[in-house]
Amino acid sequence: MHQVTGLILAGGLARRMGGGDKGLRLFRGKPMVAHAIERLAPQVDTLLINANQNRASYAALGYMVIADVIDGYAGPLAGLHAGLSACTTPLLVTAPCDSPFLPLDLVARLRAALADDTAQLAVARSGGWSQPVFALCRREVLDSLSAFLAAGGRKVDAWFTALTIVEVPFPDEAAFANINTPEELERLESQ
Repeated sequence: MHQVTGLILAGGLARRMGGGDKGLRLFRGKPMVAHAIERLAPQVDTLLINANQNRASYAALGYMVIADVIDGYAGPLAGLHAGLSACTTPLLVTAPCDSPFLPLDLVARLRAALADDTAQLAVARSGGWSQPVFALCRREVLDSLSAFLAAGGRKVDAWFTALTIVEVPFPDEAAFANINTPEELERLESQ
């Protein structure tokens, strides 16, 4: 667990949710981001929240809040860039604010794969899909990410092609369920 900063990504516009701030939407009686914090915080040394709106509400949760440095809500890579810029540990792990069931062993498994490999980034894989916002990266990828964003890049998968990555299989697909729409929120609320 040592030497890892956690970053909760809550900087988006929640367009599919109908706008607003998805991380602050209530799920089972508390903000969605609170569920992600409860599951990620015990796995890391330091926790940051990337948020571009309602920063005081996020700060009230007790963690440092950082905004994107890149203007225009440039997506999860802009949040990762802000996190890497603020990170003081060798490793940074990311998780989205809308995934209330993220694995309790996420960091341990990603870190083990990164330690056993020469990779720069370890990413979760579940249900036959890469889960790119559930990733552990070495802090030194900041230069690569900065250059990618400066060139107009915004797609996570496109940036990954410039890196040496290792995918880590997770059998529990439900752990990566995220809530993007009011319908998904309602469905998962009732389960």
